[in-house]
Amino acid sequence: MAKTPDHEDAKRPRGKVKEAAVWLMMAMLILGLGGFGVTSFSGGVTRVGSVGEVDITTDDYARALQNQVAQFSQQIGQPISTQEALAFGIDRQVLQGLVTRAALDNEADRIGLSVGDEVVATELMGMDAFKGISGSFDREAYRFQLDRTNQSEAEFETNLRRDVARELMQGAVVGGFAAPAALTDTLYAWIGERRGFSMLRLTEADLTAPLAEPTDEALKAHYDAHLDRFTKPEAKRITYAALLPEAIAKDQPVDDALLKEMYEDRIDEFVLPERRLVERLIYPDQAAADAARAKLDAGTTFEDLVTERGLTLEAIDLGDVTRDDLGEAGEAVFSAEDGAVVGPLPSDLGPALFRVVTVLAAEETTFDQARDMLAIEIQTDAARREIADKVELIDDLLAGGASLEDLAKEAALDIATLDFVASQQGEAVIEGYPAFRQAAEAVQQDDFAEAILLEDGGVVALRLDEVVPAAPIPFEEARDQVVADWRQDALTAALSARAAEIMAEIEGGAAIGTFGIVEVTPEIARDGFVANAPETLLSGVFQMEEGAVEVVEGPGFVGVVKLDRIQPAATEGDEALALRDALARQAEQAIAADAFAAFTNALTTEAGVTLDQAMINGIHASLP
Repeated sequence: MAKTPDHEDAKRPRGKVKEAAVWLMMAMLILGLGGFGVTSFSGGVTRVGSVGEVDITTDDYARALQNQVAQFSQQIGQPISTQEALAFGIDRQVLQGLVTRAALDNEADRIGLSVGDEVVATELMGMDAFKGISGSFDREAYRFQLDRTNQSEAEFETNLRRDVARELMQGAVVGGFAAPAALTDTLYAWIGERRGFSMLRLTEADLTAPLAEPTDEALKAHYDAHLDRFTKPEAKRITYAALLPEAIAKDQPVDDALLKEMYEDRIDEFVLPERRLVERLIYPDQAAADAARAKLDAGTTFEDLVTERGLTLEAIDLGDVTRDDLGEAGEAVFSAEDGAVVGPLPSDLGPALFRVVTVLAAEETTFDQARDMLAIEIQTDAARREIADKVELIDDLLAGGASLEDLAKEAALDIATLDFVASQQGEAVIEGYPAFRQAAEAVQQDDFAEAILLEDGGVVALRLDEVVPAAPIPFEEARDQVVADWRQDALTAALSARAAEIMAEIEGGAAIGTFGIVEVTPEIARDGFVANAPETLLSGVFQMEEGAVEVVEGPGFVGVVKLDRIQPAATEGDEALALRDALARQAEQAIAADAFAAFTNALTTEAGVTLDQAMINGIHASLP
């Protein structure tokens, strides 16, 4: 037990040597803590670097890094740690931004650029973060926000003054740039150009002669020439013992009384009243609704009335509704036939016309019809509970050294072996479970088997028996696959040859329509889309001369394309002007950004940059 000093000990004076030792230890402790930065991220070192005469403080770097990590976390929809953020290079982005800012501040100081207190006050008063309930600047809110970010008023206002000065300098550098007309015109002509073409998709029916049947010699030659297509990939040979709900569900007892109770509790699923698919066109008042009804009776279509309201059919679609859903309008709507328009009738949002799109008859599933489905639910739930009760036994057996074969006998699990390939979905039911696949990908030789819970309540344990190297599938075993592959290659070659013949005939004057059904695309942009066609189709079309014919090939596709017209970019109209203006703005912004980057790089080079990587690493380590 530690000795407790008595009264006499307490009064006894310390020796000078002992007292000096105590003070020396205290001094070393203070010095050590200061060097490690006890307060904030500062302590003995207050900066992570500098540009010229302007420091990049530890607090500035830490705060900027935390803000950037928070923004990135919001973008990807999940929080990330500082260490994860470093892997994305976020620290380098933050540091580059702070170096640029410091370079601008250093240059502002050098040339004497600053703003007065009045400008700072105006900026401060306009910040929403510092406004109170009345909507005006609130000093208490100001102090509260600064306390949250660990900033003093003087520090914040100094930074604000620098921000404004920095914006003035940046505006002087990037302002006044105009996009060269030649650049804008070239971009607009390229983007705005449209093309029209005709395309003939070729299939086996377009061949002039059927494909010949392959001989054994041809198949064997194809097999030898493309052995990589008929090779089993490297696989893990895995033995597994599993118990799945579907395997034992059918053996679970079923209580008819419980089934009937479930049926009654969920009667709304089995007995559906008559419903209707309805569209509702609302008007601001009764007069407007009556006027619309008069137009409808005079011959105006319901679609035209919708357009007049500035709406679309999707916007007025109520979907699947019951009589009760429509309130006072329910009786009239449910008395109407398909396609009928009734009203004006009252609705929650004002008088409206209702159109009946479809009548959905009432549906009833009797207990006898629903019984099997409900029984399966009960049996599956019971099977999951039975498996859950066995998990502890399975864990105990595995912990005691039981093999999978022993486990299968003791706990009544099914045991089997499969060759697992991570990149392929096998035929075994167990391979459909993500939890099994994840475990199979991770398992190594001599790993101890453990119980793995599956997504549907099942359980499995597995072991790696061996790694089976990649090997060719024997020809006879792969014969059907070889036949299909040979035929696909032969068909592609035949279609390519036929396409070349058709192209030659079209170039000789034949009409493309004489060779089959032609798909005509009268106008399309470079970023357009053609269904079930290779991605290279449009890029090829926009390289063709008007009237030219080309063969287009891609995976599972062979076609002949004729370029019918080249439509230059429109020179008039609101859309043309809007696109040209947008391109000009983008070009000006790009030029201004390049100019600003060159300016700040020059400032940084001239002023000189120093960085304390050890301090930066220390901040990284201190952040969560």
